[in-house]
Amino acid sequence: MDLGLTKRTAIVCASSHGLGRACATALAEAGCTVILNGRDAAALEQTAAALRDDGATVLTVAGDVGDERVQTALIDAAGGQVDILINNNGGPPLRDFRALDGDAIHAGVDANMVTPIRLVQKVIDGMIERHFGRIVCITSGSVKAPIPGLDLSSGARVGLTGFLAGVARQVAHANVTINFLLPGLFDTRRLAGVHAFNAEKNGVSVEEAAAAARDRIPAKRFGEPHEFGDACAFLCAKSSGFITGQSLLIDGGAYPGVL
Repeated sequence: MDLGLTKRTAIVCASSHGLGRACATALAEAGCTVILNGRDAAALEQTAAALRDDGATVLTVAGDVGDERVQTALIDAAGGQVDILINNNGGPPLRDFRALDGDAIHAGVDANMVTPIRLVQKVIDGMIERHFGRIVCITSGSVKAPIPGLDLSSGARVGLTGFLAGVARQVAHANVTINFLLPGLFDTRRLAGVHAFNAEKNGVSVEEAAAAARDRIPAKRFGEPHEFGDACAFLCAKSSGFITGQSLLIDGGAYPGVL
């Protein structure tokens, strides 16, 4: 399927690993010039090299996306013309809410709410002027069904969703969309940490914790990152301009609700 994204420029934050990398890969396959970002410069270059080997045009900006200088460098790398922004950032460590002090709470909100909002502020007027823009924020399935230990992550991402849901309605007239992707349990490095947390909490082995988590998913498996990347690329497609302000949950049916 031609997504109509040839020669578009996409910034994909936190994209050296996991779901961010999957989104970058799918957008590169759709014909975008992709600007990758990550804290680990070596891993970032490995990802860039793999995409270039497949014929993609790739640029990299190493560093924490919460750093104002890194944000500026990302936009400069795009030549000031950002067509697609994929907001992504690592979530805070899994911790009991009682163990969170003020500094930890502020850091979590800054990383998972303030930083993506600041990036949207920096790119959205240009998108409006060019009458094309796609913004996708990777949040979490915990936005719809909170998960113990991820309270800070859930709270910050719910705040981001509420903030940008209103913005989405203000810019839809200019063919600029803002949507949210809510991953359930995908086979990534982050999931290994979830299994370890649950194993310690419940007094079982990591393998037992993983098996129990898998069994609770109606699909009876964890998601593959490329499935998530393909969904991201779809929301960025030229033909997806009538989809905005939406939260797409991708969790193999784990969430039991209808809304």
